[in-house]
Amino acid sequence: MNGNFLKMDRCYVIAEIGGNFTTVEEGIRLVDVAKRSGCDAVKLQSYKAATVASRAAIFEMENTGVVSQLEVFEKYEVSEFIHREVFAYAEAAGLDWFSTPSHQTDVEMLEKLNTRIYKVGSDDATNIPFLKYLAQIGKPIILSTGMCTLEEVEEAVSAILGESNHQLSLLHAITNYPAREESVNLAAIGTLRQRFPELRIGYSDHTLSPVACICAVAMGASIIEKHVTYDKRAEGPDHMLSADEAELTGLVDAIRSFEKMRGTGEKKPAATEMISRRNNRK
Repeated sequence: MNGNFLKMDRCYVIAEIGGNFTTVEEGIRLVDVAKRSGCDAVKLQSYKAATVASRAAIFEMENTGVVSQLEVFEKYEVSEFIHREVFAYAEAAGLDWFSTPSHQTDVEMLEKLNTRIYKVGSDDATNIPFLKYLAQIGKPIILSTGMCTLEEVEEAVSAILGESNHQLSLLHAITNYPAREESVNLAAIGTLRQRFPELRIGYSDHTLSPVACICAVAMGASIIEKHVTYDKRAEGPDHMLSADEAELTGLVDAIRSFEKMRGTGEKKPAATEMISRRNNRK
């Protein structure tokens, strides 16, 4: 099933579970939430603290406060064994599975595990050497564009397509945790669709409700990525901004309902209106 999302005629819903677990048992619990909610895929985050952050780097966000990046990454780094077990469980559950690597060594690990999709986080959207390296592997890439200008997105797209990898999708994102309503700028989805009509365009959400995701799909997003939790009160910076099972189920159901309602755009009587046309017109 992995990779076929590029040919899907419906919205592809990704449950982001990375950062919300540190054990196999917790990871499996999150996969179960994604499966029961109707998601298409689960996504992890693959990194080694030593290769993703320096000792001087800090996070200064609402969900973390002012903290050492290195310490946060050390706490939530997951091993190759945990990756393997969680991916295997997702595969058995019939879900797509993949991850966001942060370094070439992470990619090497994911290649050993036979991942078929790569997600690139917004923090690497302007890391052109890394984008070219990933593109050369020849697998689908989903690129988040948080913090980017349109010119920076164009440069990233050019770098990937320039390596003859045309299996690229873009996600509009706002890299705040959480993202507030006034900053979300969903109209940028239309800008990306207009500028890159040949690419699949989606939305990666960090708001505190499902509303932005539903609106994004109505505005043309064909991929949705949402952080997922089994308990918003669980320890960890991302649980508080993640959707729990009830929220995630409601979100997926709303997307599927919209897809039924969207129609073709042609203005004509619905087939179900033919009796009303005959009986109700004056």
